[in-house]
Amino acid sequence: MVSQTNWLPILIECKDKVKKQIDAYFKTLSQPQPSLGTGAGGDPIKQVDLAAEKAIVETLEERGISFTLISEESGVKEFGETPNECYVTADPIDGTTNLIRRVPFYATSIAVSKKPVLSNVCAALVTDLFHGTTYTAQKSKGAFRDGEKIAPSKNALLEDAVIGLDLNAYKVEKIAPLLTDLIKRTKHIRHFGANALELCYVADGTTDAFIDIRGKLRTTDVAAAWLIVQEAGGRITVPEGEPLEALLDPKQTVEFIAANREIHPTILRMIKQKKEAK
Repeated sequence: MVSQTNWLPILIECKDKVKKQIDAYFKTLSQPQPSLGTGAGGDPIKQVDLAAEKAIVETLEERGISFTLISEESGVKEFGETPNECYVTADPIDGTTNLIRRVPFYATSIAVSKKPVLSNVCAALVTDLFHGTTYTAQKSKGAFRDGEKIAPSKNALLEDAVIGLDLNAYKVEKIAPLLTDLIKRTKHIRHFGANALELCYVADGTTDAFIDIRGKLRTTDVAAAWLIVQEAGGRITVPEGEPLEALLDPKQTVEFIAANREIHPTILRMIKQKKEAK
C-alpha cells in the first residue's frame, strides 16, 4: 500500500486543505482563545491546530486511505480497515505561537511510513503556510522545493555560516555551555520558531546547520524534515555522531545536529569536546 501509492499529490492536497482551513481563523487570532486542554505532545491545543489536523484526516479519508495517525495534537489514532499498513506522522501546525502572534514563519509537516520509526519514512512534505513554499521528498528520489531539486550549502567555515540554534528550554543552563565555543565562532545564529521548516532551510542551503540538543523536540516535528534533509544530501545525526533514529510517537523526543556535509564534522567535534570536558 505505502510503496505503491504516489504520495506527493495526496500530501499536496492535504496542505492545500490545511491552508484553506486555517485562513478562516486569522480574523479571530487576536481575540482570547478558548482552552482546549493539552495535546498528546504536551503543548496547549489551539483551535487552529485541530482545524489543520482535521483537514489532513479528511483528505486521507476522502482518498479511501486506511492509516494510523501519529499527531502532536490527538496522539495516535486509527482510521479505516487496515490502519497498520500506513503511518502518517503529522505536526498540523509547526510554529503555532508564530501563527497566533502573526510572526510569518509557520508550517505543516506530514510524513508517511510503513512502520512507526523515523528511518522508515518514505514520503514527506513540509510547507511554509505563510509564504507558500513547499518542500517534498520521497525515499531515494531526492528532495525538492516547489518542484525544483535542492541541495545543502557547501560552506565549510563557521565564521561565515548561518546556523539555526534552538535554546528554548528549562534546562538551558545545561545546554548552553556545550555550545559556547560554537556561538563564539559563528557570527550568524538564528532561531525562527518552526523547527521542521528550519530543517528544510538546511536542506536547500538557506542556512548551513540547525542544532537542537534540548531533548525536547518531538519526532512529530522532525519526521518529514528528516527525510527532506537526507534526500537533499545533508547530514542529520545525534550529538554523538550516530544516525538519528527514533520511534514515531508524539511523546518521543530527539536531539540532533543537521548540517551540510562540509560543516557537520566541525560542529559535531566541538560539541563532543565540550561534553567530554564536563
